[in-house]
Amino acid sequence: MQQITMGQAIQQALAEEMRRDDSVFLAGEGIGVGIHESPVMPTFGLLREFGPARVKDTPVSEAAIAGLAVGASVLGLRPVVEVMFNPFFTLASDQIVNHAAKLRYLSGGKSSFPMVVRVKTGAGFGAGCQHSHNLEAWAAHCPGLKVVMPGTAADAKGLLKSAIRDDNPVVFIEDMGLFFFPSPVPEGDYTIPIGVADIKKPGRDVTVVTWSKMLGVAFKAAAALGQEGIDVEILDLRTLLPLDKEAVIKSVQKTGRLVVLHEATRTGGFGGEIAALAAEEAFSYLKAPVKRVTAPDIPVPFSPPLEQFYIPNENQLIEAVKSIVV
Repeated sequence: MQQITMGQAIQQALAEEMRRDDSVFLAGEGIGVGIHESPVMPTFGLLREFGPARVKDTPVSEAAIAGLAVGASVLGLRPVVEVMFNPFFTLASDQIVNHAAKLRYLSGGKSSFPMVVRVKTGAGFGAGCQHSHNLEAWAAHCPGLKVVMPGTAADAKGLLKSAIRDDNPVVFIEDMGLFFFPSPVPEGDYTIPIGVADIKKPGRDVTVVTWSKMLGVAFKAAAALGQEGIDVEILDLRTLLPLDKEAVIKSVQKTGRLVVLHEATRTGGFGGEIAALAAEEAFSYLKAPVKRVTAPDIPVPFSPPLEQFYIPNENQLIEAVKSIVV
């Protein structure tokens, strides 16, 4: 099994799908030049292999990029477009929310509108509040979209290939902090179904539901808690929409306790949806209140020490778990 970063795994998925299907093409701001020429970036080398007809640099306009994707999808192509930072999703949201997400519904399911919107997200780079805010809950609030947020390189490759082959619009959110660290990824063609969560670590005492970069935080906390005799089950959602409700409920029924961990801010965050699900469909199994570990309700600070304060860490998760287990 190869050891590659998430950026490289995404690059493999894009290249393999473009070789498999001539209708797949890429578009985005500078996706063939600049920082994308780093070997760990997801579009590295794709311009050289596929040429400017299928790897298209765009003007700096997220609304235009999203509109291009909608139009190309209507005409039968499979566009994969990039929104450089998650907060810029707001600029593209009219085309994605009011058009892409609704077209298949308006056709009564008779037409397909395949498109993938790749979005980079995550704090930790000193990029400031206008480039770092996690807005996955905004996308997940929109019926008609699928929202994918992988936490490992292997999941990223398999899920992106499924997203490209899907006949619905998919918002594929990638945490930049995962682009640079190698992990095991199967070689060759494989897919992972959208809408299926994964138990990354079985446990008996408490369920931690998380996704994306916070998966690493969950593993660190679980290792420390394990030394104190607390057995943590880690459930990686991988997909927010459609949500794998059955996996969440089944895990909570087994452990009787639930902590939700995400990097996005607390109020209106997707963690509230997980807490509501447990309250509505697994309440009788809960031995303690549901806890959430999230970023505070502030913009992402620019100062590195303040930014580290903003990002949830394993100590906060350990404290939350102990408050309902010990």
